[in-house]
Order: sequence, then C-alpha cells, then structure tokens
Amino acid sequence: MAPVSDGLGAEALRSARARLRDLKARGDKALARLTESDLEWAPDPESNSVAVLVQHLAGNMRSRWTDFLTADGEKPDRDRDGEFEAGPGASREALLARWEEGWGHVFRALEELRPEDLTREVVIRGRNTSALNAINAQLVHYGEHVGQILWIAKHRCGDRWESLSVPRRPRV
Repeated sequence: MAPVSDGLGAEALRSARARLRDLKARGDKALARLTESDLEWAPDPESNSVAVLVQHLAGNMRSRWTDFLTADGEKPDRDRDGEFEAGPGASREALLARWEEGWGHVFRALEELRPEDLTREVVIRGRNTSALNAINAQLVHYGEHVGQILWIAKHRCGDRWESLSVPRRPRV
C-alpha cells in the first residue's frame, strides 16, 4: 500500500479522534437522560435496548482496539453473540462503567497511532485491511449504534427531549 503523507495522515488521525470524541459525547448526553428502565427498553423483540447496545459497543471496542496493530481485532475470548443477549438488568453504574471502559480502549489506541501507521495492515476476523480502513469501519459502526441510542433516548424522553445538535426551528 502506498504511504500516506505525514500531513494527510496526521489530519486523518486528528479527524478520526475528533469524530469519535463527538460520538461519545452525544452518547454520554443521551445516556444521562435515560432512566434505569429506559436503558432496558427495546422498541420490539427483535430490536436492541440501550443496555444491549452498550454491551455490544464495549465488547467490540475492547476486541478491536486492544493490540490494534498487532493482533486480530476479533479476540478469541469475545462472546459477540452474548453481547446481544439482555441479561439480568445491569445497574446503570455498571453499564456506564462498561461504556467508559470501551471508549478508553478506543482513545488509548488512537493516541498511540502515528501517521505512518495508517497504511499498516491490521487483521480483523482473519482478514487483512489497512489501519485507516479499520478505523473508518469502526467510525461507521459506532455511529450507527450511537444513532440507535439517540433514537431510543429521544423516543423515551418525548417532549422532554432537548436536541443534542442543532435544534429544529420552532414551527410558527
């Protein structure tokens, strides 16, 4: 793979870090607005609750970002299917601790990366890809799930919801 210029590589890393911090911040704000029962609510039997989404994100983050450049991103001790099973209600504190732990893996790994690392090959589920592609894949993946968390939070808060970004103009 062709090398990435230091300037472009540094900007790609800066951008990824900023976008991921923004996703976490939006998720933090949404989680803060949810009650314990809201965390367990799912729109239907085939959908995930916020608690399940947090479990899955934390498991994915630990697996993908631990030894990011040197080990397969799908760790042998990960129970991905188990992440989607709603177990006995984890406390809000335990869920938020998992959330923070997962994001800690992401940001520690990203801080260690240098522009020249972006073209290195990493392995995810036995398949080689560039570090840059793996980062972008996680950005999309986390954005999808944080979006689900936001949707549930907005739905559960109803009229109490306050926009986390640019609010719509009031209807006249």
